[in-house]
Amino acid sequence: MPSTVEQLSPTRVKLIIEIPFADLKPAIDKAYNQIGSQITVPGFRKGKVPAAVINQRVGRGTVLQEAINEAIPQAYAAAVAEHKLKPLAQPEIDITKLEDNDRVELVAEVDVRPDFDLPDFTLVKISVDNASDTAPIIEERTDMLRQRFATTTEVEREAQDGDLVVLDLDGSSDGAPLEEASAQGISYILGSGGMLDGLDEAIAGLKAGDTTTFTSTLVGGSLRGQEADVKVTVSKVSSRELPELNDDFAQLVSEFDTLDEMKADLVDSAVRQARLEQAGSARDKVLEALLEVTTFELPERLIEAEKQARRAQIDNQLRQAGLTIESYLDGNESEPAQDAEEFWTNVDTASEKSLRAQVLLDKVADDREISVDNQELTMLIYRKAQENGTTPEQELSHMQEHDHMGEWVGEIRRGKALGLIVAGATITDADGKAVDLSRLNADGTLNEDEAPTEAPASEEAGDETPKPKRKKAPAPTFDEAAAATKAKLAKTDDEA
Repeated sequence: MPSTVEQLSPTRVKLIIEIPFADLKPAIDKAYNQIGSQITVPGFRKGKVPAAVINQRVGRGTVLQEAINEAIPQAYAAAVAEHKLKPLAQPEIDITKLEDNDRVELVAEVDVRPDFDLPDFTLVKISVDNASDTAPIIEERTDMLRQRFATTTEVEREAQDGDLVVLDLDGSSDGAPLEEASAQGISYILGSGGMLDGLDEAIAGLKAGDTTTFTSTLVGGSLRGQEADVKVTVSKVSSRELPELNDDFAQLVSEFDTLDEMKADLVDSAVRQARLEQAGSARDKVLEALLEVTTFELPERLIEAEKQARRAQIDNQLRQAGLTIESYLDGNESEPAQDAEEFWTNVDTASEKSLRAQVLLDKVADDREISVDNQELTMLIYRKAQENGTTPEQELSHMQEHDHMGEWVGEIRRGKALGLIVAGATITDADGKAVDLSRLNADGTLNEDEAPTEAPASEEAGDETPKPKRKKAPAPTFDEAAAATKAKLAKTDDEA
């Protein structure tokens, strides 16, 4: 199918595509068969109506229109491949010439990725914060384990900090009940905070059966920010005893035989988390630095569509949470925007930057001829299943049903492209030391088999005291569902 291309702008082209009738014949035959099976003509069985009769009944033009519509996607795809274009949106296609039994001419205008040069990745230099101190993380996780396995004993005394209390809450405003501010049978650790302002002070000193009322500002749901009168009734008070940190505790809460072994594992986990946070920051900063030194145009229509899609997504999330943008901003101290206008401006800026990052990484992936194999796609499906609380089989079905394969393959390619960029960049921490990201996988995770281990921050440098050996957990493997997913992907690939 002959075609020519005309560059209308750096980001838009016009394709003129000619389809000879010899190439259109299979689609014409298919159109006659389909129409013949749908119409009823006396003297002919359905599906056996001659082409001449169909021309008389529905018109040759209708047949040609169906045939052309059938042929357009393949003709357009062939022209895009011939001219090595990278479309960024759906094309606008018009039939400009139709000469029966001779040829059809199409004109397609489409936004495409502009041609631009990539900088030398080795010239990218960024600095990240030092990996966070692991000691607080270890202490927090140890305390969380002790809290989880604490023993409780119901008492008749007044409630005090650390006690587990069971509460009934009844909220109201000007005497009118507030269903969203009411709940029964809530278990709450006195002094832990985070539920309602003033709750700890209100119930401290109360016994089972006591009731009191206090005023608080609600922090969740559609009533966020509204003041309410809250009646609280204590139905039970229990003291809590935290288990001692010893080998028995380690055996109770973990796979390890000794407390030292459990702590060593917590150190490994904390170091991994700190390195992973540092690596994530490095990836973000490297990409941002590369975007700053790489200039290219993007179609305004594409940018606007991306902004509108992101705004619609946020609007939907707010509605599901029962929030307005104003109530969200009032209840979110970490949000930098001061008002709705600034918030949406920030969203638009982030949307355009995300789009530019995607285009840049796609360019890197194409230039470096980055491919994706079934193993990598299976890994992504398995990870999505873990994140969404589903099975790999369900994620595979979702991908096939909604035609997400191209999108997910693109996601993997961009991750691998970013990995190449990060590998070429110079990354240092706040102390000027080189940050080693060689164990960083394309998806942003750390290689489990080569993850670094470090001594706790409290240990002195040069301490060569032998560390207690611990059980090494087996490397994670795919379960049967993941293996079945991989097999299905391989079968799909073979069939394609």
